[in-house]
Amino acid sequence: MAEAQLWYSKQRTESTLRGSRQGSKSGSRRRDQDPPPEGRDYVRVLHRPAPQPVPQRPTAPPHGLVQTDSPNILCSCLPQHWRCNKTLPRAFTVVALGDDVVDGVVVTLMAGNEDNSSAELRNATATMKQGHAHFNDLRFIGRSGRGKSFSLSINVLTRPPQIATLQGAIKITVDGPRLPRR
Repeated sequence: MAEAQLWYSKQRTESTLRGSRQGSKSGSRRRDQDPPPEGRDYVRVLHRPAPQPVPQRPTAPPHGLVQTDSPNILCSCLPQHWRCNKTLPRAFTVVALGDDVVDGVVVTLMAGNEDNSSAELRNATATMKQGHAHFNDLRFIGRSGRGKSFSLSINVLTRPPQIATLQGAIKITVDGPRLPRR
C-alpha cells in the first residue's frame, strides 16, 4: 500500500513538472490515463477536499428569549414577580425551532407549584403561526404563595405532544412587587 501511494505521488509530481515545462498541452493529460505499475498491487488514492465543518446552532438563545427544558422550544422572558389578575407588561411568546410544528397547532400554558398544583390562568391558549404562538393578554389569577414561584408548563399539541417546562418562572402575589418592609 505504501509503495502504491509513493508511486502515485511520484507520478503526480512528474506530471506536474512535465506540464509546467512543456505548457498546457501535455499537462492536460488525465491521471486516470496513467498506466498502473507492473508487478505491484495498484491502489488509487483519491484527493478530496477537506470536509467543511457543519454549521452549529448558537448555544445561547436570541435576546429576549429563554431556553426551556425542551431543546426545540423557547419562550419570552417573564417578570420575576407580578401581581395576580394583571396583564403582563409584554405579550408572552412561545417559539418552536423544529420543522415538526406546523401552523395552526394549539399551544396551551399551565402553571403550578407544590402548594398550588394547577393555578388558574386566563387567555392561556394560542395557535402557532410561522413558528410563534403569541399570548396577548395572559393573566395569572391563582397566587403562587409567599416566597414561592410557579413553574410554567408549555404544551404544544402536536402528535405526539411536546411539553416544555420553565422552572421557577414567575412569582404571583396579591399586591405584586413592592419594597421590602423596614
